Amino acid sequence: MELRTLRYFVAVAEELHFGRAAARLHMSQPPLSRAIKRLEAEVGAPLLVRSPAGVTLTPVGAVLLDEARALLGHADRVRVRVSAAAGVATVTVGILGDSTDPGLSRLAAAYRRSHPGVDIRVRDADLTDPTCGLRAGLVDVALTRAPFDETALTVRVLRSDPVGAVLRADDPLARRDRLRLAELGDRRWFRFPPGTDPVWQSYWNGGEPREGPVVRAVQECVQAVLWNGTVGLAPLGHDLPAELAVVPLVDMAPSRVVAVWNEGDTNPLIRSLVDTATAAYRP
Repeated sequence: MELRTLRYFVAVAEELHFGRAAARLHMSQPPLSRAIKRLEAEVGAPLLVRSPAGVTLTPVGAVLLDEARALLGHADRVRVRVSAAAGVATVTVGILGDSTDPGLSRLAAAYRRSHPGVDIRVRDADLTDPTCGLRAGLVDVALTRAPFDETALTVRVLRSDPVGAVLRADDPLARRDRLRLAELGDRRWFRFPPGTDPVWQSYWNGGEPREGPVVRAVQECVQAVLWNGTVGLAPLGHDLPAELAVVPLVDMAPSRVVAVWNEGDTNPLIRSLVDTATAAYRP
């Protein structure tokens, strides 16, 4: 079995969808399907059950998934050790948003266990750069939130979080169970400075031009709401002061937690970190 084919299989088994797996692997679906069929022929048993609803693993497929993950993990560790022998192995990770995310904590613990010789450097980015300095060469990989301009970047979705409106707890709308964006149209919103990625800016402004204070950091967003009654958006589940409330928005697309790196970067340290993050951030 080739490692490349096993990576294909793991992607399909984790996504349970050939289209999503093909997108994740940056390839078209037909060659991916052919590779899986060849693997099934080599194993001598079906690995996946295909249906209009998606894909499920057979018992043989479940066994192969465990073994493939272990084998690919070992292969990555071999590459890392060889890289370390040639010099100090270092990865710089950019982080945007809530550093208390349990997915991030699980990732850090898992990566330390599997790559004890790698020096991880962390760059905490502000909200004006959703790629955390990736385009400027300040980081090797970013753990951030989409959407943003993905030109020349590779993006792996780790999790999707519903989004709500952040309001002061004494705001009449804070007593609602849910809201629509149109109900916030007459409010002042916090927004990002000129030059911020327009795709990113548009998403966090609910798709409309807004007026309100300019912010660069999460705490500035919180203070803008506390002091001025400004409205903003935030993923649900974040810890906020008792004076604030988050009301779910029914017409807002979820916020996607993603790993992103430069297209064409084949550094095995990055690939192994992203693969570890895929498991660590899984709901």
